Amino acid sequence: MNAFDNDTIVAVSTPQGVGGIAVIRLSGRDPEAVLSGCWRGKALDLMVSHTAHLGKILLDDGSVLDEVVVTLFRSPKSFTGENVVEISCHGSKWIQREIVNLLVRHGARPAEPGEFTKRAFLNGRLDLAQAEGVADLIASSSRAAHRLAMQQANGKFSEYLDGLRDQLVEFASLLELELDFSEEEVEFADRTRLRELADKILTVIERLSASYASGRALKEGVPVVIAGAPNAGKSTLLNRLLDEDKAIVSDIPGTTRDIIEDTREIGGILFRFVDTAGLRQTDDKVERIGIDRAEERLSRAAIVLWMVDATGDVAKELEEIKRRVAALPEARHIVVYNKIDKISVSEGCSTKGAVETQFSDTVDGKSALFAAESGLIAAESDLFADLGSSAQYGESQAVPFIKISASTGDGVDELEKIMTEKIRGMIGEESDMIVTNARHYAALVRGAESLRRARAALETNLSADFIAQDIRETLHHLSTLTGTITTPDLLASIFTRFCIGK
Repeated sequence: MNAFDNDTIVAVSTPQGVGGIAVIRLSGRDPEAVLSGCWRGKALDLMVSHTAHLGKILLDDGSVLDEVVVTLFRSPKSFTGENVVEISCHGSKWIQREIVNLLVRHGARPAEPGEFTKRAFLNGRLDLAQAEGVADLIASSSRAAHRLAMQQANGKFSEYLDGLRDQLVEFASLLELELDFSEEEVEFADRTRLRELADKILTVIERLSASYASGRALKEGVPVVIAGAPNAGKSTLLNRLLDEDKAIVSDIPGTTRDIIEDTREIGGILFRFVDTAGLRQTDDKVERIGIDRAEERLSRAAIVLWMVDATGDVAKELEEIKRRVAALPEARHIVVYNKIDKISVSEGCSTKGAVETQFSDTVDGKSALFAAESGLIAAESDLFADLGSSAQYGESQAVPFIKISASTGDGVDELEKIMTEKIRGMIGEESDMIVTNARHYAALVRGAESLRRARAALETNLSADFIAQDIRETLHHLSTLTGTITTPDLLASIFTRFCIGK
């Protein structure tokens, strides 16, 4: 770290806005000397590390700007590894600005975005993956996202990656030794063991990279698309799930013409609900644009809620849904019978709308029976089962069906429960590692590619120099994850995305 990197920096560390208090952080070579020019209280050089002291911040004319609490953290036991002073002042934006300006006039420099965390990395307090975990931890908006960020911030992800890397280093060193004695044709590295190790590590790397789609969804909000024919109650369900009137509700088909979305945490998972235009054939150009956008969102959905108007032509809607489910194998599907409150009951059978008492449908020779029971639509749970997979749906391969009334709220709690159960498999066990960072994903993909080449070289008995080159490349990609290998451009790319004060 050069002298410029080690000078004293200052920034407000709490979010912008007005609150009860704000925290202003100083870090660097001598933050006590900077603060002493405007501090009235206990002598800073007499303070013990990790203690807090009440005092006053004085303006240049000697008048009191604010009464504050100063907390001192001496190197190396601080977040940045440098001497750090944190000033807890009142939350007035004017007070915050004036204190920062005072400290700049007394020798501090305004911090750059992410500079505090960057210094923590450069001083060995955090590795690169942990530093990025700090950013994710601050931005986490659900229990699931918080758990994944904590894995990175506390070093568990780094330990996991270092374990893989260390196994490769041992064999790489033996291969390098073989190259030094190439004329003697000596083999120091057991090729069978190396193949087994390559297979083991490749399996882990591929699993980690495959977890990125799930990790990104948990971090940013699991995309749930509400789809179906016009007037099925999609907008009403969106408003019910969000507990606010987000979308316009009307009996006129085609009211929703654009994407409407918002997020809500359910069961510790952040869901991003997306209301879409009703899927139908139309000559209306504006509505057609909305339908095209709905189709695009369906292709990116983690969960699709297929809305079926229980008072309408159920058989026709189910045929269309089956076709669409088959075309979207990556999504988790739930069929939602809506408007059950509008189905009248007569001797246990539906007498309203086009819902028949019972009808059967065949899927690959399997008969699936529907019956109206006490005015509700009942469906065999194995309908669409041939379109699912155990990996996709867990123990049950079937596309689940649920009966609700979006207008009254009946059944919506059960729908939320089904959605969270569908996503539990994405989270896995507490100890499971899930990738949430695009940079990490790219490094893992490249590492897997070079390791596959090394494995192929082992299987075809290529010479040690070819194998060693591919293993060196794999080690390089794994090392960039934690910052064991890094470049100034990489650091700039990462830390400039942080907020000032972080």
